Amino acid sequence: MVEPAGEPAWGRAAGRGRAEYELLVEAIREGYELHYGEGRVLRPADPDLALLGGDRLYALGLARLAELGDLASVVALADVISGCAQAHAEGDPDSARAAWNTGVRLVAGAQ
Repeated sequence: MVEPAGEPAWGRAAGRGRAEYELLVEAIREGYELHYGEGRVLRPADPDLALLGGDRLYALGLARLAELGDLASVVALADVISGCAQAHAEGDPDSARAAWNTGVRLVAGAQ
């Protein structure tokens, strides 16, 4: 997974299984994409199914993160999700991108 500003340093996440963190962040990101545009992997023809799929991927990623016991990262990604929703409601996709970049770095432990 590479974000526009480069790959994060997976400090805290590296000790818990970087691949698991990458998978769950990508699941949440795909859920986000399904909510606000077009998925990168899933592309349902029905927009209602896209929203449902996005919700499921959000839940899947956060549940996997909670199973790792990393509550700080659960909070960080929940903040990313809500921050992106607010940014899109305000018509500010640049703020949504910035929230993703910051959130991924927080989850990676790069603070």
